[in-house]
Amino acid sequence: MQTPDLFAAPPDDTQRLAELRQLLHTHAHRYYVEDAPTIPDAEYDRLFRELQALEAAHPELVTTDSPTQRVGGKALDQFNPVRHVVPMLSIRTETDTSASGAENFDARIRRELGLTESDPAVGYVAEPKFDGLAMSLRYVDGVLVQAATRGDGETGEDVTQNIRTIGQIPLKLPASAPTVLEVRGEVYMRRDDFEALNERQRQKIAAGAKGEKTFVNPRNAAAGAVRQLDPAIAAQRPLSFFAYGLGDITPPDAGGPVFASHFEMLQTLKSWGFPVSALVQQGQGAADLVAYYTRIGEQRDSLGFDIDGVVYKVDSLALQRQLGFVTREPRWAVAHKFPAQEMLTTVLAIDVQVGRTGKLTPVAKLAPVFVGGVTVTNATLHNEDEARRKDVRVGDTVIVRRAGDVIPEVVSVLLDKRVGEPDVFTMPRKCPVCDSAAVREEGEADYRCTGGLFCRAQRKQAILHFAQRRAVEVEGLGDKLVDQLVERDVVRTLPDLYRLGWRAQAELLAISQEQLATELDPSKQQALAMATLSELDRMAVLSAQNLLDALQKSKQTTLPRFLFGLGIRHVGEATAKELARHFGQLDAIIAASEEQLLEVADVGPIVAQSIRTFFAQPHNVEVVEQLRACGVTWPEGPPAERAPTPLSGKTFVLTGTLPTLGREDAKALIEAAGGKVAGSVSKKTSYVVAGTEAGSKLDKAQALGVPVLDEAGLQALLQGVET
Repeated sequence: MQTPDLFAAPPDDTQRLAELRQLLHTHAHRYYVEDAPTIPDAEYDRLFRELQALEAAHPELVTTDSPTQRVGGKALDQFNPVRHVVPMLSIRTETDTSASGAENFDARIRRELGLTESDPAVGYVAEPKFDGLAMSLRYVDGVLVQAATRGDGETGEDVTQNIRTIGQIPLKLPASAPTVLEVRGEVYMRRDDFEALNERQRQKIAAGAKGEKTFVNPRNAAAGAVRQLDPAIAAQRPLSFFAYGLGDITPPDAGGPVFASHFEMLQTLKSWGFPVSALVQQGQGAADLVAYYTRIGEQRDSLGFDIDGVVYKVDSLALQRQLGFVTREPRWAVAHKFPAQEMLTTVLAIDVQVGRTGKLTPVAKLAPVFVGGVTVTNATLHNEDEARRKDVRVGDTVIVRRAGDVIPEVVSVLLDKRVGEPDVFTMPRKCPVCDSAAVREEGEADYRCTGGLFCRAQRKQAILHFAQRRAVEVEGLGDKLVDQLVERDVVRTLPDLYRLGWRAQAELLAISQEQLATELDPSKQQALAMATLSELDRMAVLSAQNLLDALQKSKQTTLPRFLFGLGIRHVGEATAKELARHFGQLDAIIAASEEQLLEVADVGPIVAQSIRTFFAQPHNVEVVEQLRACGVTWPEGPPAERAPTPLSGKTFVLTGTLPTLGREDAKALIEAAGGKVAGSVSKKTSYVVAGTEAGSKLDKAQALGVPVLDEAGLQALLQGVET
């Protein structure tokens, strides 16, 4: 009689383990591959925890294909070599990066097959050329037993532990899969995952973490993750996978599958749980290949992952065998590359450009280089922080990237090619166009010119904003007309709208515009403006008269509309109305201190600073005075009387989770009581309201000695009770 195993798992547990593994495999496939989950994340997590508990109770039943083993095992000292049963061969690259490269391949295939013009078109499969890391996945009896890199084609490296962390890769295959199966494909990193990874890296660096760095591109990040010796670290770097071919496989005479075409093979892989790109397409002859190359090239920049070309393969496996190989490359396939998107060049200078909204952007002036199909001489450095993070300096050799219509950017610097110690880039504190102050607000990455009404780089934007319907409203003054007025130097600042042609006339008479104003009666002013407008394209007499009438009408406006029309940063319509109601007169707003501005409803520290900075620029005040001199006017009166409020003049910062009040609810109550809510803590902060899981804002408040309240303390203040 056989002795019972006292340590064996009960039959119910064994069955449940099998059920859980199958359930989790199914749901993982729906989530990672089909992007169509059928259960909430919380339910998946519950099932996963149940499996973990059962496996902990019965460790002898843990299998290598269990979902719990995606991240498992200790860190490796090195990767073991893996000799590929079927070599991972490279394919030929078509060097003609125009669409005719596809025609070259088709012509070569037809010659090899001995086809004439009267023979039918060859059937092909076309697919994206993924910019990642080639990988071979080996399954035995349906279980993933090994993952290996390409290496030199003959021998790669065993990276199984890291590849198990990729949710898209099945750990176990259905019973219909062959006994031995090697799937070839590409490990890559999605662009959104890459950006999220780099953002996490930047936060670590900012927090002072040692040995951390950002990654140059998704391919480098993917390759680095695959070759991590510690699979726990690899699991933190999100990777994806596309299958595109086969290596070793159980032969048909041993029960293996029989495929007639490459496309059929891919669809079978998909049915076994492998992700196959939806961009894979069958076609006939050169025309379909050219159309595919063109279409994918146009979609390239909008895809969620990087590609550097497309791959064409003869679809018929029988024809593939007939064509065979040449110098270890298949005759039946070719990689047709797109024009390069990254190239090396040299930084000749770093200039600062001023955008339409006043944003200052550092721009690297480059030695001309052909990249992405065009010659590039400029590349953005985005802002001062980015320029310093990448450490771009004049004279450096850099990698420049251009993707579609996106502005070229400097990706990274080749530090080993740097000569000497060139100066670190520093953003100028004055606008290079108008010499107004350049400021960087708290929490902002960009510097901005404060001379919005004066800076010639911002003329068009300033005029269009001033003339819009919600501001002073000049009907008929649109983009094309403003373009002409600015480009022909008719209008330099807003007052020129009401003095069309004056500058040219004053220069002709060698007098100032102020002196000219004393000599021009209204009829002469009208005639001068009509003559000026008549020189513009598509400006007939009636159109010119309508514009002049609209300008005359716009002179009668309101203080809120005028304030909004000035384009002061952060001052929208609602804020403009509150400013007008609080102060009653423009001069009072111009002279107001930050503390006085903070007493206005809807004005916080950032808005107050922006208003103060704007009116501190003599250019802006001069433009306002000239607009008044041109007859732009509005009703003014005494400041509106307001009932005293318990939180008037106080600034609050909210952090953490309050017991009963949501963040927006607390903010609304504070503002209704006359207080302000700011996003960051400073010496000017009156109180910090802290709930559970309060973060760095609480630490900063305590360091600065700012009073800290809980929800009860806030409620007491709202009721007028000092804490």
